[in-house]
Amino acid sequence: MSLVELIAQADERGLAASGLACLDRCMPLLGGDDEVLRPLWANLAAGGDPAGWGELLEQVRGKLGIADVVDDEDIEDEAALLARRMLAAAPAVRSAAEARIWADACSVASLQIHRLLDPAQDDASSGDALPQALNSVRAGGTAVEGRTEGMSPLVAAELRRQISVLELLAGHGAGGLRRALEVSTEGRRVLRAVVSRRARGRV
Repeated sequence: MSLVELIAQADERGLAASGLACLDRCMPLLGGDDEVLRPLWANLAAGGDPAGWGELLEQVRGKLGIADVVDDEDIEDEAALLARRMLAAAPAVRSAAEARIWADACSVASLQIHRLLDPAQDDASSGDALPQALNSVRAGGTAVEGRTEGMSPLVAAELRRQISVLELLAGHGAGGLRRALEVSTEGRRVLRAVVSRRARGRV
C-alpha cells in the first residue's frame, strides 16, 4: 500500500503520530533536544487527553521559539524553514480532519527536507518541481515493494519510516506508539549526523 493510501485510511491517532514522527525526525533542524516532543507523544498514548494537545503544542513552540506563523524572510536555510513550518502548522485540536491535512503536509515536507540534505542532491531536482516529484513517490508505493531505484538514500529511508509508522499505528493502535517512536528516533539520529556533516562542510 502506498504512503498516500495509508494516510487516507489512517485514524486520528495514526495521523497525529505520522505528522509528529516527521517533525521528530527533523528536530535537529530546529535546535531542540531529543525530549522536547515527548509530551505530545505521551498525549497520543492510551489514556492521553486529546483536549490537552493544544496546550502541549504551545509549550513546545515556546521552548523552540516558534510561533504559529513563520516569517520566511527570517530564515535562509530552506530545510530549516520547512521544519519550522511543520511545527507552526500543527493543529491545535486533535481531530482526524485537521490531523490528516497536517500529516500529509508533514510527509511531503519531511521528504523534501531529506532530499535537500542528501549529499548527492543536484540543483536540477530542487525548487518548484520537487514537491510534485515527491508526491509521485508517495503515491507509487515503491518503498513498500522494495523498489527504490532512482531515489536518494535519505529519501528512500525516510519514505520507509513514514510507511512503518502508519502501518504500526494501523495494526496496533496506541500499542504501536512505542515502536513508532523508536523508528522516529532512528531517523532523527541519521538526520542529526547529516546536519552535523553539513555544518562542518560550511566552516
